[in-house]
Amino acid sequence: MDWDLFTSSLWPLVRGGLVGTLPLSLASFAIGLVIALGIALLRLSTHPVLSWLGRAYVSLIRGTPLLVQLFVIFYGLPSIGVVIDPWPSAIVAFSLNVGGYAAEVMRAAILSVPQGQWEAAYTIGMRRTTTLRRVVLPQAARVSVPPLSNTFISLVKDTSLASLILVAEAFRAAQVIAAATSEFMLLYLQVALVYWLFCTVLSFGQGRIERKLEQYV
Repeated sequence: MDWDLFTSSLWPLVRGGLVGTLPLSLASFAIGLVIALGIALLRLSTHPVLSWLGRAYVSLIRGTPLLVQLFVIFYGLPSIGVVIDPWPSAIVAFSLNVGGYAAEVMRAAILSVPQGQWEAAYTIGMRRTTTLRRVVLPQAARVSVPPLSNTFISLVKDTSLASLILVAEAFRAAQVIAAATSEFMLLYLQVALVYWLFCTVLSFGQGRIERKLEQYV
């Protein structure tokens, strides 16, 4: 193993993760949660058309590969006159994908709140939207933290696909260095180590958050 190359390339890979992978993941996840909440509420709607739209979105996102979604947005849309730069394209694709998966997590979390919570809120004069905002969603948020944290950790790894549309992140940095040095095995194992370290730290943070929330159970 070329230790000089290993040590000299470690920081560029870590920097690619810090300035590329993590910001891309955070932005996509934040937008995806907003989309997911909207889709979850559509799925729970008593209106058949709205409920069908929510189911159709989830089915489309979960039934197609993330890579295909990314390519449709970056390479497909320009054919109909819609050109999006690499970074926004990646955010759009990842956000839509997170929205499809997280919507089912949120829907299940909302359904886990006992019906008595709704009824108790109605008895004191709360409307449905107020009950949802003040009573149901806070409880559902606590329940949804573990699966949503797993979704975020998966997203961090999935951002490596953005390298295929030339987004500068950790895996893209590894590709550039590997192409210049021909040390593909070393660089790809090294970037795998970087992703593992990031995910390990995030998993530790997830555990701390879950233990903190358990105090309110």
